[in-house]
Amino acid sequence: MQFDAPLALQSGASLRDYQLAYETYGSLNADRSNAVLICHALNASHHVAGVYAGQDRSEGWWDTMIGPGKPVDTDRFFVIGVNNLGSCFGSTGPMHVNPDTGRVYGADFPVVTVEDWVDAQARLLDGLGIAQLAAVMGGSLGGMQALSWTLQYPQRVRHAVVVASAPNLNAENIAFNEVARRAIVTDPDFHSGHFYQHGVVPKRGLRIARMIGHITYLSDDVMNEKFGRQLRQGLDLRYTTQDIEFQIESYLRYQGDKFSEYFDANTYLLITRALDYFDPARRTGGNLARALAVAQARFLLVSFSTDWRFSPKRSGEIVKALLDNGRDVSYAEIDAPHGHDAFLLEDPRYLGLVRSYFDRIAAQAPAAVRELPSGAVL
Repeated sequence: MQFDAPLALQSGASLRDYQLAYETYGSLNADRSNAVLICHALNASHHVAGVYAGQDRSEGWWDTMIGPGKPVDTDRFFVIGVNNLGSCFGSTGPMHVNPDTGRVYGADFPVVTVEDWVDAQARLLDGLGIAQLAAVMGGSLGGMQALSWTLQYPQRVRHAVVVASAPNLNAENIAFNEVARRAIVTDPDFHSGHFYQHGVVPKRGLRIARMIGHITYLSDDVMNEKFGRQLRQGLDLRYTTQDIEFQIESYLRYQGDKFSEYFDANTYLLITRALDYFDPARRTGGNLARALAVAQARFLLVSFSTDWRFSPKRSGEIVKALLDNGRDVSYAEIDAPHGHDAFLLEDPRYLGLVRSYFDRIAAQAPAAVRELPSGAVL
């Protein structure tokens, strides 16, 4: 969907002549009350479910969760996946041409925030004629967007499903993001973010950034179970500081190599910075309960016991703040060994929980649909 009207950003900058890539699944019902918005995390996209015809290995990133007969059942719900501004999977980002200069944005693409993404998503919904969401849902950074939806557009969201997320990043998480960014910007092929003009890609920096990130997505138990101290070749140490010795090294390098082939370096910088900036309590002196007081939605929050990047404690902060405001909140901590990546995996308890919650949404009659911000009445 193309947008001509400028989008004012939190930084004070604005974007005009931008586009948002999106996919929809299922059918919008007659009163347009069954729409579910899915918000993606760092390296995902609008392709949340299904497989592209004729393409191998094109499965949507949350295909375990979304589809006919699945927890978010597309036989009942109209599901929308949208790629965020600044990403590299179809929506306007650093790889696109700046209409003001006629040149590729590169490092000149403005900094975007979670709040900016939500504003852009709201415009997309306006274009689709959807005044109110049955639910907004996301994991990790997507969960932050779901939470922000309930604060920026409280009357447009009936339910929010926030999975493996947090009200803000702690210092350790910001530190991991900064190390990954430094790996990219210090790559000689980065060229201050204008590497497109030089016909190169800062692959070395992207590889290291992905390796750092991947370590934080897995639990210690899973890494030991999958790799342990297994050597890549035979049983004898080779006593080298350069070659791959351990299976875990091989795995991380494979993940880094794959990531560097499809992800944009400037996008990585933008999205990790959006993670760093998100903090709804910043405007209320650090008081999260006061920040969440405007929320009207009902909530489901899910965390995972071994997720040390977005620990259950962080979800608990959101739960407490919502309960302090008398909100309707369901919460579950899943005892799973997979670390942060658990929100993407096929755990029967987790999927069953979400299925039950969406059964509840489907059974509830929606409140009266309000006017769109533009004034068009549905």
